[in-house]
This record gives sequence, C-alpha cells and structure tokens, in this order.
Amino acid sequence: MNLFFEESGDFKVGTVLSQAGEAYQVEMPSGKRTKVKTRDVLLQFDKPDPATLLEQAKAVALEVDLEFLWEVAGQDEFGFAELGAEYFGHAPLPFEAAGLVLALHNAPIYFYKKGRGRYKAAPEQSLRAALAGIEKKKQLAIVQAGYVEELKAGKLPDALRPLVQQLLFKPDKNSIEYKALETAAEELHTTQARLMLTTKGIGSAKDLHLGRFLFEHFPRGAGFPPVDVPPAPTSLPLAKVAAFSIDDVTTTEIDDAFSVQMLDDGLIRVGIHIAAPGLGIRPDDAIDKLARARMSTVYMPGDKITMMPDEVVAEYTLAEGKDCPALSLYATLNPENWSVLSTETRAERVPIKNNLRHNDLDELVNEQTLETGEGDYPHKTELGLLWKWALQLEAGRMKKREAFGLKPEQANRVDFNFYVEDEVVTIVRRKRGAPLDKIVAELMIFANSTWGKLLHDSGVPGIYRSQGPGAGGWNAKIQVRMVTHAAPHQGLGVDQYAWSTSPLRRYTDLVNQWQILACAEHGVTAPLVAPFKPRDATLFSIVSAFDAAYASYNEFQQNMERYWCLRWLGQENAKQVDAVVLKDEVLRLVEIPLVIRLPGMQQAPRGAQVRMDIVRWDEVDLSLEARLLEVAEAAPDTELELEDEDGAEAENASEAVAEEAVEAEGSVTVTDPETQTDVPASPAA
Repeated sequence: MNLFFEESGDFKVGTVLSQAGEAYQVEMPSGKRTKVKTRDVLLQFDKPDPATLLEQAKAVALEVDLEFLWEVAGQDEFGFAELGAEYFGHAPLPFEAAGLVLALHNAPIYFYKKGRGRYKAAPEQSLRAALAGIEKKKQLAIVQAGYVEELKAGKLPDALRPLVQQLLFKPDKNSIEYKALETAAEELHTTQARLMLTTKGIGSAKDLHLGRFLFEHFPRGAGFPPVDVPPAPTSLPLAKVAAFSIDDVTTTEIDDAFSVQMLDDGLIRVGIHIAAPGLGIRPDDAIDKLARARMSTVYMPGDKITMMPDEVVAEYTLAEGKDCPALSLYATLNPENWSVLSTETRAERVPIKNNLRHNDLDELVNEQTLETGEGDYPHKTELGLLWKWALQLEAGRMKKREAFGLKPEQANRVDFNFYVEDEVVTIVRRKRGAPLDKIVAELMIFANSTWGKLLHDSGVPGIYRSQGPGAGGWNAKIQVRMVTHAAPHQGLGVDQYAWSTSPLRRYTDLVNQWQILACAEHGVTAPLVAPFKPRDATLFSIVSAFDAAYASYNEFQQNMERYWCLRWLGQENAKQVDAVVLKDEVLRLVEIPLVIRLPGMQQAPRGAQVRMDIVRWDEVDLSLEARLLEVAEAAPDTELELEDEDGAEAENASEAVAEEAVEAEGSVTVTDPETQTDVPASPAA
C-alpha cells in the first residue's frame, strides 16, 4: 500500500512498510524512511508507484482550470474528493485527486485552506482584488525589467532621474526603481553608486560625496529663505583705532581684527576686535533659528556652506573701509616684560583700515624680517609688537602645559591649504607656527581664555572647551570635551577656554558672545539678564547638537579633502610619491595631506621617509593602492610629532591652536589625538 500525505506543509508519497496504531512506517522514493500519522494521510493507493503518482499529480495540477474550479466549488466548505467528483465528472483516480490537492494548495487566492484536505472558495470580491494585485505585480515586473535593461545599457530611465539621491542614500527597498538599480548593479558586478555615475545620474564622484552630505544634513537645500537683516544698534561708540585683520585670500566671514595703540605712559594697548552679530541677532529670532539649525559653517576645498545668510555676514563681517560693530577686548601691556596690566571688554564700532591676506604677506613677514625690521608691508610696526607679545603668550602657555604634566608644543609641522578653481586643485604647504599664524592663534587663545574667565567671574554660564585626562586616571589619554562651566584646557595651557572669536562661523561663539555682552553691559547683574542661566537645559542641548553637527561636518571636510588629494594625483600624473611613516602601516604623503594604510609593509621607524609606487586610486570609495619601493632615513625636520616612549600625548599646539592658527577657509591638518595621525580639521577660528 502507498500513501499520499502532507508533512510540514509539503505533499509527499511513500510505500507503507508497517503500521503501529495511528502511525505508518513509510519509505519514500528517495529511500528515506519516516513516520506518518494517520491524520496526515490524504490518499491510500496501490497503483501506480509513489514516484509515478507524484509526477502525474503535478501534471494534473498544471492543467487545472482554476477559474472553472472556483465556480464549481460554490461558497461552502468542501473536501478535495467531493470537488474532484464534480470537476472531473467521476470519482477521481488517485493521481487526479492528488493533482487536485496540489492545485488547491497552490492557489491560495482562489481557495482558503480549512483543514487537512478541506478548503473553501474565496469570496468573489476578495478574489478579484487579489487577481488585480497579481496583474499589477506582473506589469510592474515588466516595467522593472525594462529599467534593468536600460541601466545595463548605460542609460538612466527617466523615471529614476528625479529619484537618484533617494535611491542612493535613503532608498525604499520595496520600490521597483530600487530593485531595478540593485539588480542591474549585481548583474554588472558593480555598485549602485558607480552605476549611477556610468549612467550620468550623478555627474562626478565629487557630486556623489557632496550629494550624500547635503541629502543627510541639508535635505531642503543649502540655501536660505529671504530674511530681514537685523541691524546693529546705532548708538555704539566709535573706537579711536585703525584695526586690521589677517586672513586667507578666500575668507569672507572675517571674524577678528587687531589694533595697537602706544599710550603716553609708554604702555601699549592691544585691541582684539571680534565681529558682533550678537548685537543685532537675538535668541529665538529668525536668524538665530537658521544659525542654530546649522551650528557651524561647513568647509570644503573650493566651497563652503555658511552658517548665516550672506546678507547677514555682509552686515557684520569686519570688512575693510567700514566702521563695523564689534565686541572688543583691550589689553594694556607693559612692553618691558609684556605683562598684561589690565583688560577691558566693550561693544563699539571699530574702523577697519585693512583686510590683510596671508597670500600677500607670508613671504614678507617671517621671523627674520620681524627681528631685523627689514621689508615694507602694511602695519609693519603693529605686527612687530604683536609678534613679540605672541611669543610671550606662547611661552606662558608652555609653562602652564608643563605644570599640567605635558610636553611643550612643537612647531615643526606643515599645514596644507586647498584652492580649487575650475575643477583644478592647488594644494599649498604652509609651515605651522609662521609669525602671522602665531599672532592670530595666540591672540585668539588669549581672548577666548580671558572672556571665559569673565563669564566665570560674573557667574554667567558659557560654552567651554576643556581638555584633561579622561576616565582611567592620570595616565589616560587627555580628551577634549565641551562643558558649560570653566575648566582647564591642558593642551593649550590655559585655565579656561571659551570659544568666542568666530560668531559668524560657529554657533557656540554666538551664544558666548551674547553672554559676554551681558557681562560687559550689566556687570554684577549679568546673571539676571544673560540669555542663558546656570544649568539652562537649552544650553546643554546646544552643546550636544553642536558636538554632533561639528563632528559630521569635519568628517565631510576630511572626505572632500581626501577626494581632492586623489584628484591632485591624477592632475599631476603622479606615478611615484614620497611619504612619511606616521605609525606602523600608516603613512602620509609629503606633498599633500593624504593619509594611507599600507598593509604588510616592512617595519620602519616613525618619521622615516619612504618612496612608493602608485598603483591605483578610486575617487568613489576614496581609496589608494600603492607599493613600497624603498625606505630612507627620517629627515632632520621630520614634520611629525611623535609620542614619548611612555605614550604621553604629543599634540602640536593642540587641535584648538590648529583651528586658531589658520583663519583661512582653505584647510589645515592636525594630529588626531587618538591615532596620532594627520587628519584635516576645520579651519575656523
């Protein structure tokens, strides 16, 4: 005796070997033996043999007219044998009955299963809706197949054109457009992004990287809605100074300027003048909401996305030839030892005489010309005095660093500025610690530290950058974090450091400017009138949001700088390049700030210079393959910062100095405090 039975949702056949109570011992055509319960048996038959019956049943199932079968079935529940008699016009033979079971089971939209071998015809309305859905899927499958063929032929279907970014960056994986893109990419053995480049859905690898960033952070576009520019108060006093700024040629958001006055008693008064949008913009007004949504200007080689609308920047930037609203910090100095005798903070209008540019002055202003007085350049006397003070400020910070247990900063590193014009990139090396950089850096650190102390002494909260040992005790890595109370920044060698000198570029600086203005205007009553009070939840949320945005923006800038470094290799037709060993298998090219990993390279000391053969690079995944040709000794001025043998932190002027040192809107590389490798940092100051 043979059986046709159901097991685990599948239909099988076999020959009975024995029966024990309510179960059969069955041998299937494959030779496998199994136990079948009586309740799972649908048919018992002697002929044909099990394998033949199953083949005949499958053939019958394929020939069954489901529409006719559904009409014959009626609306009552039925058993397959009952329906078989009506459908075939006679008591069904075993293979016909089995074929009918297979047909019923494989047509769930026509028949609902009610039990072993029992079914019920679907209501007409449900059946028609299901059939329509199936037909729609068939048509969509045809359309999808057409999309696949077009993509494989190198053409982007018109229906996919407006969906390119969504398909790449946040796809609906159930859509036929995504399935077509996925299928075509798989069949072509490529990635979806590369396929979009091939079909011109994305114009270039640069557009791909920029598009991904904009899609995530600026889904409504990087532009601004029309805004009314809030003017600064007209009652501000006019400062009796002739101020000047020092920036890169591409800088438009000029946040800081300086002035120097010789007093009658032989003392010197240095003015640090910071653009003051906080005088016109108020918390929660339209401009504030725009700036807070962005948190910072986004930098990339050749372009930027500003934190504030251009017309607001134009109103408050410290532009040459204008009397600009500013928050000024005046320091009265004794030139004999460059000690700070007093400081004063006030809001005023500051005449900006010149916007000096690094590109014009770097060759004229160096340590030698400042020492000897050679050369002729604007504000020569003032720059000479500021240079001397900057050296004293740096020396004071170094003593404080040593008191914190850190090594002195080193100035043997190189920064890189990127300039892009008509898709041609120029990467310019600039030695860190050059006089103009040091003047700007030291005076910005002084201002941020002094104003941080003013906030603390006034009992007004602010946003501080603190650096000190993290969890793990005295030997843990020092970490930079943002807090709302005064705390030491050990890497800089200052007791407190509140970002306050770039209110046009960083939202934290705008917040601090509001707080500082309250201190300058109201004195001891400042805690009562400052926009943010101690333990203000809004201030904490700003810190959290800024940290997240700033990290994302810096990652994007690093990716874009890496992209342009790879473009530079192609542009210069670089075949062999020199690199410096940073750590183990990590190297940095000498001419450009491109950091790569060379797996399996021979052991070489940190700082050693190597020669590499460029194999290939990829502007889509930002990778580079190279072969090591030779290892040379480390150069005398290795341009590296190494850790002590005990692993102590060895930041070069710390990340904050790097940020303050370059007011340009190109880029600068700093040492990653975790990996001690060069990474680009935001050039905001």
